[in-house]
Amino acid sequence: MAGQIWATSSLGGFFYSLNLSDELRDALQPMMRFRQFCDVKDAAGKQKGNTFTWDIVQDVATAGGALVETNTMPETNFTINQATLTITEYGNSVPYSGKLEALSMFQVRKPVMQALRNDANKVLDRAAYAQFYLTAQRVVGGASGAGTFTTDGTSTATNSIALGSGHVKTIVDRMKERNIPAYINDDYICLAWPTTFRTLKDNLESLHQYTETGLKMIFNGEAGRYESTRFVEQTNCSKGVTATGASGTAWGNALSDWAFFFGEDTVAEGVAIPEEIRAKIPTDFGRSKGVAWYSLEGFGIVHALANAATESRIMMWDSAS
Repeated sequence: MAGQIWATSSLGGFFYSLNLSDELRDALQPMMRFRQFCDVKDAAGKQKGNTFTWDIVQDVATAGGALVETNTMPETNFTINQATLTITEYGNSVPYSGKLEALSMFQVRKPVMQALRNDANKVLDRAAYAQFYLTAQRVVGGASGAGTFTTDGTSTATNSIALGSGHVKTIVDRMKERNIPAYINDDYICLAWPTTFRTLKDNLESLHQYTETGLKMIFNGEAGRYESTRFVEQTNCSKGVTATGASGTAWGNALSDWAFFFGEDTVAEGVAIPEEIRAKIPTDFGRSKGVAWYSLEGFGIVHALANAATESRIMMWDSAS
């Protein structure tokens, strides 16, 4: 039985030993960061298949303009594209023995459920990150706030400079000029590791100060606001150029790492069964037990088609290595 057992101290025996504290402590775990910026779509639910599709309506083919009284009204059309995500099973379990439960000082199910909740946080957040990573818009930083932009989902240069206030201004200006809608009110969101924001925070003493009365909602991990951008720190997904968020090699110069700038309509989340804790039906006459977390859902970047270079709502501070 691969799980929690009484016979091995580190796997359960420590739950009852001499002079054991009656307070159970958990390892520190981050909360979800990427997932809070996903949109839960209205097609979620059971008995609807494993593919969820949404329509993307493009601009009209020919713009309108001034009319001449004797001419007929001009006519045009627009294109409708579709994007999809696939509903996937996610989960993990921790089995434990009936002997461990009977002899343990604590209720075994409580720490097991906490460990599984922490695992679910990281797994689902990384699944959301993997879709943010598919954005076609990339930017590599340069001196004095300059940036080299690409629109094919890859970066052609190595980013060898720390993210600074000048880069934030350059990226936000480009997002505004591309008519990317703000995520909330008039603000964009930037999501990255705390060390990626370090130079920026050192240069902007007021970054942590909210003086505007209209900021009523503070996101999980939010550190401050600057240049119509609200900065959110995360540690669920690894540093480095990686498509999964679970592992990666940090940028060699240690001056920066990836960051996502985005507005509204980023990643869709289709939910058939929200994440939940499930108990195993005891077997072997009650000697084998267990608890699992389970979810049936999927994530998909909203603008992932050929036109994503012009329609994408996400811009990634990136590097070729």
